[in-house]
Formats: sequence, structure tokens, C-alpha cells
Amino acid sequence: MPTVVRKKPGQSDDKLIADFRKKVLSDEVLLELKKREFYKKPSVVKQEKIKERRANKFRRRSY
Repeated sequence: MPTVVRKKPGQSDDKLIADFRKKVLSDEVLLELKKREFYKKPSVVKQEKIKERRANKFRRRSY
């Protein structure tokens, strides 16, 4: 899905670029790009999910 930012009347180019950067950060485009940069085997992805669930479970108990 493309990230689109439209220029409003009276808006400067600098403000438009700043809005675009905010939009990219909020859409987490860069995180997705880094995640897809290299191939991960399905077993590695599964192990990471299990590890993340364990960490979240531990965090919930510690509070």
C-alpha cells in the first residue's frame, strides 16, 4: 500500500516532507522493510514467535 501525503494550500515543501516522514514512521514501513530484507526460514520465524510469547508472558506476571 503506497504512502500518500497530499500538499495542502499554503503548505511549504519542508512541512510536506515532515508530514511524509511522520506518516512513514506511523505506518512502520521501515520496520517492515528491514524485516523483509533477508529470508528467514519458517522454523526460525516460529522460534522467534515462541520466544516473544514467553517474554510477554513473563512481563505480564512481573507487574
